[in-house]
Amino acid sequence: MKTVHATELMEKVLLKNIESPNSTHIEEYRRVGGYRAIEKALRMPPQQIIAEVKSSGLRGRGGAGFPTGMKWDFASRDPKFPKFLICNADEGEPGTFKDRPILERNPHLLIEGMVISAHALRSERGYIYLRGEYPYAKVVLEKAIEEAYEAGFLGERILGGDFGFHLSVHQGAGAYICGEETALIESIEGKRGQPRIKPPFPVNVGAWGMPTVVNNVETLANIPFIVEIGGEEYSRIGNPDCPGPKLFSVSCCVERPGVYELPMGTPLKEIIYDHAGGIKGGGRLKAVIPGGISTPVLTPEKIDCPMDFVSLPKYGSMLGSGAVMVFDERVCMVKVCWRAMRFFEHESCGKCTPCREGTGWLRNILERMETGNGWKGDLELLRDIASSMAGKTFCPLGDGAAGVVLAFIKDFSEEFEYHIENKRCMVTG
Repeated sequence: MKTVHATELMEKVLLKNIESPNSTHIEEYRRVGGYRAIEKALRMPPQQIIAEVKSSGLRGRGGAGFPTGMKWDFASRDPKFPKFLICNADEGEPGTFKDRPILERNPHLLIEGMVISAHALRSERGYIYLRGEYPYAKVVLEKAIEEAYEAGFLGERILGGDFGFHLSVHQGAGAYICGEETALIESIEGKRGQPRIKPPFPVNVGAWGMPTVVNNVETLANIPFIVEIGGEEYSRIGNPDCPGPKLFSVSCCVERPGVYELPMGTPLKEIIYDHAGGIKGGGRLKAVIPGGISTPVLTPEKIDCPMDFVSLPKYGSMLGSGAVMVFDERVCMVKVCWRAMRFFEHESCGKCTPCREGTGWLRNILERMETGNGWKGDLELLRDIASSMAGKTFCPLGDGAAGVVLAFIKDFSEEFEYHIENKRCMVTG
């Protein structure tokens, strides 16, 4: 099987035509081939679409990397109706802004992906759960949905056939926890956004107790491309173990921060130095968070790692959302860790004790260190608290917080020790 590398994938799929001033309009989207995949998909039996998605090897782009076709298959086999399709557009992970170009510049790609997915699942109702901090995206999406209804791509009888699908935007209130699929479902139902215990999983007991598929924006945006070229052809792009194009949001100490569409498995070093222009001002690389703030930090000797769900765990981290945060030698790692813990403490929903109490304890200790009031034994205390949190929370938020601390003090222990012993930072003085 031929693998398509970054230099070979010249034509964009997810970010296609977004530079056009009219990219949000349905006429422009159709001009460049948009909505053709729907016509093909509606001629296919639902199970055939699921089979194509399975053969494509597409894995969820929201962070967990679960096989999309398998999730769809579980929901489709459940005899209960109605079934719901929810797009997770609650892009709240710090460092992550990969979905924003789709939401604000290519909304019809997402709509087309959702209609095809709904046909495969035999779902007649869908929601886009949108991050509260994306007010402009709400305007764009609602206009695009209106255009899609007028053109017959949404509604009771799509393109004159028997299948109907209704779609609307549900805007969140700025809670990071609602990026977790069961907390998102609770929020849509009008309840407090807190995660549910699993099992049962949403594919069987989701929104209003019915089978529900929750997929990320980027995941759903891949569906029209899979239908167009076929699952087998799609599986040849990037890493065969988790193929396809991937959006990477690159930020912090690089010359060209932004969103880059590259094949899954592109080396982290290539993303930083070839696409993002290297370290800002010609500085020296110190550390990289490869998949958003909740993924463990990597040191410079590990940046040859392929950026995919299978390879990164071998290097001690995770792909997560694909949010690459680059730090040079001028950045204090204690401060980065402390600020991350301030975020996790603030965003903890408070449902489970290890996360509710643990994130606060971790933040308090790191704050002492950062402000020159660290105590001897604080490193051991950080390890003990983080280790006690890991694997004992309702959702991954507590696990993420614990993993961040453990990775930082493992690879940058000398900075933490310097803060404690000298009551100041070894980097900034």
